[in-house]
Amino acid sequence: MAFSLAAHAITEISIKAEHIEHPLGNVQNASLRLDLGKPSPTLSLKSSLKQKTDKDWSQVSLSCNVPKDIQAGHWDCAQGSVKSAHINVPFSIVINRLLVKGIPDISAELNVKDASFSDEAGLHAAEKFTGKLKLGAKQAGNNWIWQMDVDWQAGEVFWQPFYIANGGHQIVANGKLEDDLLSFDHANLKIKNVGELSFNGQMRLNDFKLLNFNGDLPSLDLATAYPLLFKPFLEHTAFNNADIEGKAALKLEIKNSELKSFEMRLNNVDIADKNQKFAFYKLNANIPWSYDEPKNVSFGYESGELLNLPLGNTNIKAEVNRFALTTPNIRLPILDGALNLSDISAARIGPKWHWHLRAKLEPISMADLSTSLKLPHMQGAASADIPLVTYSGGILTTDGNVVLTVFDGTATVTQLTMIDPLGSTPKLNAEIALRNLDLGDLTRTFSFGAIEGKLDGDIKGLEMQNWKPVKFDAAVQSSPGKYPKKISQRAVENISALGGGGAAAAVQRSFLRFFKQFNYGKIGLSCKLHNDICQMDGIESTNGGYVIVKGSGIPAITVLGYNRTVGWSELLARIKRVTDGNSTAIVK
Repeated sequence: MAFSLAAHAITEISIKAEHIEHPLGNVQNASLRLDLGKPSPTLSLKSSLKQKTDKDWSQVSLSCNVPKDIQAGHWDCAQGSVKSAHINVPFSIVINRLLVKGIPDISAELNVKDASFSDEAGLHAAEKFTGKLKLGAKQAGNNWIWQMDVDWQAGEVFWQPFYIANGGHQIVANGKLEDDLLSFDHANLKIKNVGELSFNGQMRLNDFKLLNFNGDLPSLDLATAYPLLFKPFLEHTAFNNADIEGKAALKLEIKNSELKSFEMRLNNVDIADKNQKFAFYKLNANIPWSYDEPKNVSFGYESGELLNLPLGNTNIKAEVNRFALTTPNIRLPILDGALNLSDISAARIGPKWHWHLRAKLEPISMADLSTSLKLPHMQGAASADIPLVTYSGGILTTDGNVVLTVFDGTATVTQLTMIDPLGSTPKLNAEIALRNLDLGDLTRTFSFGAIEGKLDGDIKGLEMQNWKPVKFDAAVQSSPGKYPKKISQRAVENISALGGGGAAAAVQRSFLRFFKQFNYGKIGLSCKLHNDICQMDGIESTNGGYVIVKGSGIPAITVLGYNRTVGWSELLARIKRVTDGNSTAIVK
C-alpha cells in the first residue's frame, strides 16, 4: 500500500492509495479529498473496487457535506454511484450522529433510484430499481439497539428462481446486537398483494446460523403468492402449471437452524391444473406438525377432477408423527363408485418420500367412465383389486397383480412400475393380460362393426413416457373354447383397413359379398412397437402377408394383411378412421 498526503494552505487534504488488498476484495487508485476552502467543507471519494471473484472493476464515487462537529453532526452525501460493465447504481446517503450524555445515537438513510445490475451468469439482475433503507442504532453498554425500515418502491428484480416485477414491498424490524448475536425482537415483512409475515428470532453472525425463529403469516393470498413464491420451486412437479385461488395461514418455529414445528391452514382453496390433469375445489385443510409430538391432520375438498374423472366430497384424517404419516382408511368417491385406500403409511427419509397402501375400486359405471375420459361409449361396470402399492425414491411399484373387471372379462396388470408419476415426464412399465373380453361389447363400444366371440390379449414389455406408449410387444387373438364366432361385413371392412394398402378379404365364393355376417374360426393381430415403428403380424403367415381373420364353416371369410411395417402414428390414424366410420376397404 502506498499513501501520499498533501496540504495546500490548509484548504485541502487529499489521501491517495494505489492498491489495497483485503480478504473480501481489492481496491486500487483510491482517492480521498477533503475540501476546506468552502463555507461548508466537502469530502469526496473515488476508487476502483473488485471482489475476489469478480472479473471487472467497479468505479465507486461519493461526495458528502462535512459537519462542523464530526462526532455529533449531519452528513449529507447527495451524490454517490457504483458503475461497471454490469452495474449502474446511483445512490445518496444521509447520516446523523448524536451524542446523548456521551452515548452515540446514529441514524442513516440510503436512497437508490433507477438502479440496474446483473451478474455474468444471468442469475441475478435488476432494472429501474428504486428503494429506501433507513437504519438506526443506539449504544447501550456494550450492545447496540437498532431499528430498520426497507422500502422497495419500484423496479424489477430477478434473483433465481424468483422474479418480482413491481415494488410496493416493505420490511420493518428492530432488535439488538450483542457481540456477534443479532436479535430480531419484532419484524414485519409485507409483500404487496400477497400477505404480511411477522417474525422474531436470533442469528449468530460469525457463521450466520439461525438460532431461533418464530414466524406468523395469518393470511396469504394464494392467487398472487403461487406465481411469485411457490411456482419457481415446483417446475419439475405436477403443480408447475396451475391456477390457484384462496387463502392460507402459516405458523412456524425454527431452533438451531432446524424446523421445530409448523401449522398450515387452507381456507376454501381452488386449485386447477392448466393441463387438465387434476383439480380440487373448496379445499380446506389443517396441517400441523411438530418434531416432538404427534399431530392430527385433516384435509378435505367438496369436489374435484383427476384425469377428467369427477371426484366427490372427500374428508381425510391422518396422524403425522415427526416424518411419518399413517391412516387406516381413506375413501375417495369417483363417479358412482369409490376408491378405497387402506394400510396407508408414509415416511420421509432424507430428501425422499417412501409410502405404501392397498386399494380397492368399487364398481364404476363404464358409461360414465368413458364419457369422463372422452372415450367411446362403454357399457357395464369396472372394478379392481389393487395389492400393496409401494412408492420409494420416486418409483412406484405393485406387490402382486392389479386385476380389473371390464367388458365381461378381466385385465390383469403385473410388474407395474411408475417413475416420477406426479412429475412433468412420468414413465410407466407394465405387463398386461386380457382374458375373455366380450367382443360384442368391445366392438359396439368402438363402432367397429359387430364381432361375436371372446378375445384374449397380452401386452408385454409396455413402456410409456408422459402417458404415451414408446415400446411394447402386443398380440390379441380369439379366446380358446367353444362359443359363437360371427363377424359382420362392416367389421371385415374395418379389419382390412387396419392392414393398410393392399389388405383385402379373400373370399371362398364370390356370392359372399351378399352376406351381412360370416363365420370365422380365429381372429388375431399383433404389433411390436419400437422406435415409433410397429411390426405387424397375424395368427399365421402367408406368402407376402399374414392372416388376421381365418374363416370357418359356411359362409366363411378370411382377411389378410400385407403391411408388416407401419408407423405408430399412421396406425393410430387408421384406427381413428375406422372407429369414425371412414374405412374405405372393399370386401370382394
